[in-house]
Amino acid sequence: MFKTIRNAWQLPDLRKKLLFTLLIIIVFRIGSVIPVPFLDTTALASAMGDLTNNGSMFAYLNTMSGGAFSNATLFAMGVTPYINSSIIIQLLTVAIPPLERLAKEGEEGRKKLATITRYVTVALGLIQGFAYFMFLKQSNVLDYKTGFDFFFGAAVIILVFTAGTALMMWLGEQINQHGIGNGISILLFAGIIARFPVIVAELANYWSMAMSGSTQYFALVPLFVVIFLAVIWVITFMQDSERRIPIQYAKRVVGRKMYGGQSSHLPIKLGLGGVLPIIFASSILSIPSTIKLIFPGITGFWNSFIELFSSSSWVYAVLYFILIIMFAYFYTSIQYNPIEMSNNLRQNNGTIPGIRPGKPTSDFIAKILSRITLIGALFLAVIALVPIIYGKLTGMSSMSLGGTSIIIVVGVCLDTVKQMESQMMMRHYKGFLD
Repeated sequence: MFKTIRNAWQLPDLRKKLLFTLLIIIVFRIGSVIPVPFLDTTALASAMGDLTNNGSMFAYLNTMSGGAFSNATLFAMGVTPYINSSIIIQLLTVAIPPLERLAKEGEEGRKKLATITRYVTVALGLIQGFAYFMFLKQSNVLDYKTGFDFFFGAAVIILVFTAGTALMMWLGEQINQHGIGNGISILLFAGIIARFPVIVAELANYWSMAMSGSTQYFALVPLFVVIFLAVIWVITFMQDSERRIPIQYAKRVVGRKMYGGQSSHLPIKLGLGGVLPIIFASSILSIPSTIKLIFPGITGFWNSFIELFSSSSWVYAVLYFILIIMFAYFYTSIQYNPIEMSNNLRQNNGTIPGIRPGKPTSDFIAKILSRITLIGALFLAVIALVPIIYGKLTGMSSMSLGGTSIIIVVGVCLDTVKQMESQMMMRHYKGFLD
């Protein structure tokens, strides 16, 4: 990766793109430390003290925003509204015929879908900003000055949160147009990386505890580092893994020329759904804890019921594992149609060796998809459960190690490197006369 960045830096146009991307990241990090108005920062820090350890949706948002959410800054919503909007539109293109037609209209259709995604992002930002404001109000961290009434202050805070969401979406688009591409993912990557110093600080804290007499941490801290590096290696290996179905194209004669006859393959990635199954599962399981944050007065049976969904509970771990596998199959079923893939092969005179065209081919592809989805889902589930199991067994539950975060960071690094390599390859391409 570092060699690719060094080679890209030597090209003037790619160097400009890298510098522009770095500038956008700096702007993003500056916006992540500018607090919204009318807040008591001391009371906010006290209210958010246990935010990253309660397993709520707020903990997830705080990780995705690089800590901006817990400080109620301009970019507190992060890119989560845009991600949710993209997922919603992507799912609706399967269910709503007009959106499906737009998706098949080429570049113009994709532009219209992108516009719809922006509008939905702003709407989700308003809803999410309002929900966050209600939590801040419940936590008694609002600090209205003389001359500002409640409704004015509420409108300003909610609109600032929404404006930050729209600005982050615009910054991501600028990276796509003038930077190295993969804009929203780059901002998400920068936010997660910004949390890594917290991990180092927590490791240092546990090491100091070991020096003070808690000798078990002399083994647990190095074990944490080893597991962290092993998870990165496994994710890198699995990201590039794929199942290649061999394809043989029939020969056909047109005039005096013969076409076809070559062999190819149909690649199926192991992680078909990416991190989406984890995002869906964590969003569902974080609802009870989020309700408890908004309504802290819940007691009795319902309080005990909500505690079952805490991230430190074994019930949470089991449900998390099951939901990840379910959502992986759900996402694969709506994104990949074996019948359509079989029809496309038959229209292009392609066949799978040993498999008859038509229904046998679609059944064979469906069988392969089912197996690949299961392996990929198990991989995602294990990676997502590593932090929970490690914290439960060792008592180091405060460590900010998240399987979702590591998958996103490694995936963005690999995709960015591939994009830079493809751009460098285009610039070094030799024509037929060279």
